[in-house]
Amino acid sequence: MGRPRTPIGTFGELEFTTLENGKVQARTRYRDWDGKLRRVQATARTQRSAEFALKAKLAERSLVQPTFTELTPDSRFVDLVEYWLHDLDLEGHLASSTRNTYERNMRTLVLPAFEELTLREIGVARCDSFIKHLAKQSYNRARQARVVLRLAFSLAVRHEILPRNPMDHVSRLRRPPSTPTALTSVEVNAVRAAIRYWERGQSASGPKPDGQLGLLVEVMLGTSARIGETLAIRRRDVDVTSSPPTIRLAGTVVGGRNSPFVRQDHPKTNRSVRTVALPSFCAAAVRRRLVALEDRSLDSLLFCNRDGGPLSPHNVRRQLRSAMDLAGIEGVTPHMIRRTVATAVNEQATVDLAAELLGHTDPRITIRHYIKRNEMVNPATADLLDNVFGPRDSDD
Repeated sequence: MGRPRTPIGTFGELEFTTLENGKVQARTRYRDWDGKLRRVQATARTQRSAEFALKAKLAERSLVQPTFTELTPDSRFVDLVEYWLHDLDLEGHLASSTRNTYERNMRTLVLPAFEELTLREIGVARCDSFIKHLAKQSYNRARQARVVLRLAFSLAVRHEILPRNPMDHVSRLRRPPSTPTALTSVEVNAVRAAIRYWERGQSASGPKPDGQLGLLVEVMLGTSARIGETLAIRRRDVDVTSSPPTIRLAGTVVGGRNSPFVRQDHPKTNRSVRTVALPSFCAAAVRRRLVALEDRSLDSLLFCNRDGGPLSPHNVRRQLRSAMDLAGIEGVTPHMIRRTVATAVNEQATVDLAAELLGHTDPRITIRHYIKRNEMVNPATADLLDNVFGPRDSDD
């Protein structure tokens, strides 16, 4: 067996030499990050000062990292951000929309508070205070800031720029109580009427409607699809000749922030790939849209712009807001429509079926975020209480 090696970062015995000028030189052997032993030395007026100077030199030397980054704990936080974004691009496993969202959240939520600080100055207390103050403004903004801060500092730890992640000990965020909201059947019909009114050109401003918004909403109501999934439906994904007619949801539209919107060939999660049987109102809307399509190729999009490319989800949301504002209806969004579908399926069947339709891996997500709570207690309780407490006929 060979002699056990000194651990990396360990130095040997200190040696002292008095030089001709009267100063003292302290030296030792130090095992560097590459595993090689090197002689390190420092000179001062006294032995104690020389020893102190040598140990300070070794402490600084321990910050030299075995990676290709030049970042150190004294680097600015903004430099870590650029390094982190570059690393995300190198990994390449994130959807472009997710990557852009991370960058947006980092630049708009976090950098204004941290860009002038060094990494060494950003500890648990500072991060904890920042997240708590942000949470007072918005829980979602605090949650998004927490995610990107943790990811950036995790990279710094993995690449041995920092010894620990300050976000590991930040207080847990408490989600404020909220109840999912959903539209009733009466409200759904009011939304339909508002869109028809808007599509007849009754709006005072903006481009003339092309008739796609109403059909798009019918497809979302009939499939529970996310807005990006709906805009990614191709002719090949539709089968209106089968019984029942079906749509395969197998992609989404991504882009924005200085990049064009494109169809991505996979949706949000693997479970989100699904084939949905269409109710008659949805099938009728799909048939109308297929007739209107000029491009007869299988890969043509069901909903598209003038050039046949994907519609912008932002523009669709804006058009829906315009139609709803014209009718004085508030709070209607594509996500609200998705919650409406989930609530209806849960009330008529089961939460498991609602989760399957929405493409969720866990029904708890469906319950927490998508299903409107039914406040009506089972009417059977009235009969039960009548049987127990109802007055009885007596001879008295």
